[in-house]
This record gives sequence, structure tokens and C-alpha cells, in this order.
Amino acid sequence: MSTHASDPLAALGSLPGVAEAVDSVRKAVDRVYGHRVMRRRSNEISSEAALRGARGSAALSGADWALEEVRRRTDFSADAEARTVGAALRLGAEAGQLLSIWRQSPLRVLARLHLVAAGDAGVPGGTGPGDFVGRPRLDGETVDEPFVDAPLPTPAEVAGRLDGLAELIVAGSEAPALVTAAVVHGELLALRPFTSYNGLVARAAERIALVGSGLDPKAICPAEVGHAEQGRAAYLAAFEGYLSGTPEGVGAWIAHCGRSVELGVRESTAVCEALQRGAA
Repeated sequence: MSTHASDPLAALGSLPGVAEAVDSVRKAVDRVYGHRVMRRRSNEISSEAALRGARGSAALSGADWALEEVRRRTDFSADAEARTVGAALRLGAEAGQLLSIWRQSPLRVLARLHLVAAGDAGVPGGTGPGDFVGRPRLDGETVDEPFVDAPLPTPAEVAGRLDGLAELIVAGSEAPALVTAAVVHGELLALRPFTSYNGLVARAAERIALVGSGLDPKAICPAEVGHAEQGRAAYLAAFEGYLSGTPEGVGAWIAHCGRSVELGVRESTAVCEALQRGAA
């Protein structure tokens, strides 16, 4: 049995509001997995969840497109918003391919996520895809991250904290999946280790943590939908709590992530109901 000294994530389970959030998420996930449509058409639910999750993540990064527009479009290179939506869609498609690597080499997964997000166009402001993509930023390199204006850690601090996060993931934890996923998300958003697309990468990593933990093995509970539905202001306010490092602040961030998962469950439940009625 691990102790909190060797398993610091487990200690977060006792923060204010966290146990209640974990229990509520578990019950919500169990309900949607028990839906009769899931027995026959789970692949369709997973695909729709990836699409809706990508739309939600892009919205938080400033590209708030209607779902049908995301579904209809095929060219995502026209402007910054289109590139953001395209990046979110690519990340949603790639996340499931990285599950087997996550627990062994999370830093490799993060590098791959950034490479996928940047796509053929490379990183905005760079001279080419190879210059800034798939590696943590260096001294003197700027970060393009809309709406997140928290103090930016130095590259040296980023490297140390990324290594620490990777060690926690590789070692494993008795912490609930929600706790681990929320910390992965919050830490990557705090560090903004890449020169661009950090929010999209952080939310994709949260999804990988939730799916890889076994909480949502079929990837049908898109937390990104819930983050977007609660709104950017609430998202950033909860993130400020994470940055504060206080028990109340970190607990509120985990609870916010939990509510986002529940809203993602609600979205997929509605898709199940539509499929059952023959409306989707």
C-alpha cells in the first residue's frame, strides 16, 4: 500500500469537495456505460464524443464554432481559428493511439501531441515545423496561448516539473482517475511547456489520463465539452485556484474538472438517446 509521501496524488483525494466529485463522476460514467445503445453502437458514441470534445476544446482556445460547422468543414488552414479547430480534431483522433505509451513515457506522448497539434503548418511565429514543434520551449522563446495570462515558468522550471509529473504517472497512483487527470491538465496549463497549443494539448492529455485509467475506457465522456459548457470565465477562475496551490483552490479545480466530465457524460447520453430514436 502506498503512502501519501510516496504517492502525493493520493493525498489530493482528501481535499475539500474532491471525494464528492469523484463519487458523482463515477456514478455518471456508470450510468452512460449502462445505456442500452452502448451495447451495440459504442464506436459511434466514441466518434461523436471525439468530435464534440474537439469542438469544445477549440472553443476554449478562441475558435467557438458550431458543431455542424466543425462536422462540415474539410479545410482547416484558412486562418487562426480554422487552424485551432483542425489542431483540436487531430488531437482527438490521435489521443486513442497513445494510450499504450502514456504510462511508460508520458513526455514522449506530450511531444507527439504537440507535433500533431502543430500539423503541417508548424508553430505560429516559427520558421518551420521543425524549429519549435514537439519539444519544450527554450529561453527567449515566446508562448502563444490565448486567454491564459498567468505567470510563465522558466524553461528550467518547466523541465523540472515535467520530469516530476512524468515520474508520478510512470510510478502509478492510488488516486482516483479524476484527480490524476485534473492534475495533468492543470500542470500542463500552468507550465505551458510549448510555444503554442498548450491548452489543446493539456485537455488532450486530460482525456488520455481519463481513458487510460479505465474510468472511461471507450472515450465517451468528453470533459472538453463540459469545460466549454461551463464557460471560459469559470474555467480560468478554477485554474486560478489550481495555481494558488491552496487546498481549497486545488480541490475546486478538481471538482470543476469533475463537473466537466459529468457534462460530457450528459452530452453522450443525449447522443445515445438520439441514436435510439433514430434521430442521429
